[in-house]
Amino acid sequence: QVQLVESGGGLVQAGGSLRLSCAASGRSFSDYAMGWFRQAPGKEREFVSAISWTGGSTNYGDSVKGRFSISRDNAKNTVYLQMNSLKPEDTAVYYCAARRYYSTTRSAREYSYWGQGTQVTVSS
Repeated sequence: QVQLVESGGGLVQAGGSLRLSCAASGRSFSDYAMGWFRQAPGKEREFVSAISWTGGSTNYGDSVKGRFSISRDNAKNTVYLQMNSLKPEDTAVYYCAARRYYSTTRSAREYSYWGQGTQVTVSS
C-alpha cells in the first residue's frame, strides 16, 4: 500500500510557476511508476504527466508539453511537477497517482493509488 500526499498548490498569475510535490509513504516507492492528473470543474480527469520507476522515462499531455516537467527523488519518496508558463486553463485540482509497474501510462484506470489532490488556480 502507498499513501500519497500532494502539496505546493496555490494561486498564481498567468505566466508564473509552481512546483507540486507528492510525498509517498509505505515501502518500495521505487517500484512504482508515478503520474499526475488534473480535473477542472465540470470536466473529466485529464492526464498531465508520468514518470517511470527509475525516472528514466517520462510522458506528458499535449496541453502541458514544453511547460511542465516531472521528476522524482526515490531517496525522498517524492515526485515533483514543475509547472512553468502557467495559463488560466491550467486551473484544476491536481492529483498524484501511483502504479506498481515499471512503465508510464496515460490511463487513469491503470493507477491503483491516489492522493487527495491540491488546488492550482491561475489568474489572468
